[in-house]
Amino acid sequence: MSPETQPIRILHPQIDGVEQIPERCDEVLTPEALDFLKRLHVRFSGRRAELLRFRHDRRKRLVNGSLPKFLVETADIRNDPGWRVAPLAPGLEDRRVEITGPTERKMTINALNSGAKVWLADMEDANTPHWENVIGGQVNLYDAIRGSISFDSPEGKHYELKNSKLTDNPTIVMRPRGWHLTEKHIKVGREPMVGALVDFGLYFFHNAKALIDGGRGPYFYLPKLENHHEARLWHDIFAYAEEYLDIERGTIRATVLIETILAAFEMEEILYELREYSSGLNAGRWDYIFSIIKKFRDSGSKWVLPDRHFISMKTPPLRAYAQLVVKTAHKRGASAMGGMAAFIPSRDEAVNARAFEQVTADKEQEARDGFDGAWVAHPGMVDLVYGIFERELNGAPNQLDKQRDDVSVTAADLLNVRSIEGDISEADLRTNISIGLRYLEAWIGGNGAVAIYNLMEDAATAEISRSQVWQWIHNGTLLADGRKITRELAKQITDVEAARIAGEASGDAERHARIIQARDMFEEVALEESFPTFLTLPLYANIVP
Repeated sequence: MSPETQPIRILHPQIDGVEQIPERCDEVLTPEALDFLKRLHVRFSGRRAELLRFRHDRRKRLVNGSLPKFLVETADIRNDPGWRVAPLAPGLEDRRVEITGPTERKMTINALNSGAKVWLADMEDANTPHWENVIGGQVNLYDAIRGSISFDSPEGKHYELKNSKLTDNPTIVMRPRGWHLTEKHIKVGREPMVGALVDFGLYFFHNAKALIDGGRGPYFYLPKLENHHEARLWHDIFAYAEEYLDIERGTIRATVLIETILAAFEMEEILYELREYSSGLNAGRWDYIFSIIKKFRDSGSKWVLPDRHFISMKTPPLRAYAQLVVKTAHKRGASAMGGMAAFIPSRDEAVNARAFEQVTADKEQEARDGFDGAWVAHPGMVDLVYGIFERELNGAPNQLDKQRDDVSVTAADLLNVRSIEGDISEADLRTNISIGLRYLEAWIGGNGAVAIYNLMEDAATAEISRSQVWQWIHNGTLLADGRKITRELAKQITDVEAARIAGEASGDAERHARIIQARDMFEEVALEESFPTFLTLPLYANIVP
């Protein structure tokens, strides 16, 4: 049976034999929307599979010593001064502060009431792809775009939009899942659909015309691309989707997160492939750090990084990366978006003061470098970051005229991880393990963005924590006191930290069960010989019903 004739099936999870159907699921999974999803799957899923195989082959070449470099075969694209990306679209001219967060109902309202210029509606790293979240996120976006969203909390607090008009709220830029994830609850024949196509397809099908009519457009953040071939696939998906809904070609806009070490060598090529849809590049620092660890995890001790608190944007390879993002984006007429201010304000004014000082220094550097804006994870940080960029922009909506011709970055600059100085204490190892456990417990419970130690942790930061532990163990890295980091030492600390977290959950049987699962999953993704390329893959396969 050909793919075109395969049936599309919805597989709702079951508890005690009863299907768990998300509220308003029938409004999202309409026959027309499902037909669109099926067409996307039939047309594009094969190419996505080929690109994942290409990733695997490229990783094997890295292991064999073939380091990343700027491509010879695409030098003409980089050297051609004549091409530019599409003009800035309505609502994307001024992006000096963007708030990120999952598409949970209350957080959707809070983000749109935050005063930010853009809301990154995250169906990826800040979201767990539990079926209820996948469908519920689409419902919440649908209502938000139409100004009808509200929420009443169990405590009796009412939430609603301050402004119902689309153009009076932050511009919505939706981030679908990365290419690596599937959606087990929707199958075409026996094949699970590609998670990115489900997220993109449902959002675009239901909202593209409403967004355009409201003075905005269907805008997207594209995560975890590793090369320009993956960007070309997104280009073809966008072109097909616009034609399918009879929307003017080039209406979609996409900002690409440069959050893998391999994509850093193909920034211009990525913009070129998406040029009629490109709206910017983002320096996705946390996933970028994780990517360095992941790609070179078994390439020897010279690739071993110190604890993550030493890996700041002031280190030589990350300075080179950040400045190259600005230079590349502005050279081609695209926005350059800075990194995340992950701090969550607390009631401790001393803690707030220290964090605000650090965030201010970080964002002032980004503004001076030429970034057009940066991310925050909490509404309480919007005014601080907005003010920093406002002072640098001096009334202008962006800094696209800041071309950074003074920047010259080589492959050696991007790969200079040995220049990152720092050590690893037992406290650092313990913190990484604790963050990993706490995040996994929250993820299993359906929460993909969680405040831990006054920082908003999502899948990207959890990936750093668990991959550092794996790298240290498998490279025989020494602690500052001279002890070797072994699986046995990490296992001892994991047991202690899991018991500590379980003590906080006294009397909560459901949370206690999640903590046990989290401990087991942490051992699988951080302490075993094999290294899952993404921690969400075994989580989704083994935990999500």
